[in-house]
Amino acid sequence: MPHSSTPAPNELLVVATGNAGKLREFRELLAGLPFRIASQADLKVAPVAETGATFAENALLKARHAAAITGMAAIGDDSGLEVDALGGAPGIYSARYAGPAADDAANNAKLMAELGRRPLAVRTARYRCALAFVRGPADPAPLTAVAAWEGLLLGAPRGERETVAAATWVNTKFPSRVRSGLAALRAFIVGQRALALAKAPEAEIVALVRADYERLMGITAEPLFHTLHRWPY
Repeated sequence: MPHSSTPAPNELLVVATGNAGKLREFRELLAGLPFRIASQADLKVAPVAETGATFAENALLKARHAAAITGMAAIGDDSGLEVDALGGAPGIYSARYAGPAADDAANNAKLMAELGRRPLAVRTARYRCALAFVRGPADPAPLTAVAAWEGLLLGAPRGERETVAAATWVNTKFPSRVRSGLAALRAFIVGQRALALAKAPEAEIVALVRADYERLMGITAEPLFHTLHRWPY
């Protein structure tokens, strides 16, 4: 939807964040637009309380707050994880799910504890993000956008020494290759783990992969068949 006015060249746009990584991402996303980008932390603006009931409401709260303090155009965002088996939790509380001072590790630990050993079929989840742009604190027609990335919630934090580094559902990616009613998974073993298993017997590698699938995704069924391919490093 076009906005009512076009920003002047080099107009300051305040990103309602104190996160340097997020600011860098916004600068990359908005490159080529007629804005100079600064974070609210750069302008000594304290964060506003996230009292909205949705990601979109919180994004707009952040944008209006930054605009009100600076008198400039502002953009705010809010995002988080929604897990269907937990009724949509943690949702807007994703960043503080385990408490106001919780870090990512604590939030993830609480989430996985509550999810327990539910089977893969009910581990559906999505990452939802909302953005809001205002030309000023009283902008009557803010621009908002909401999008979600659908997926399944597994249980291996980045950095754990799993055998399986990545996996794909072949029956989803290439439906014509798999008979209806069956599922085919392809596992990838890379890096130092692959070197350690380079000469291991096929049965040992298959057992390790199956153990990962059971622990991470609750898959316990005996495979109808398996194949192993080894690529030289």
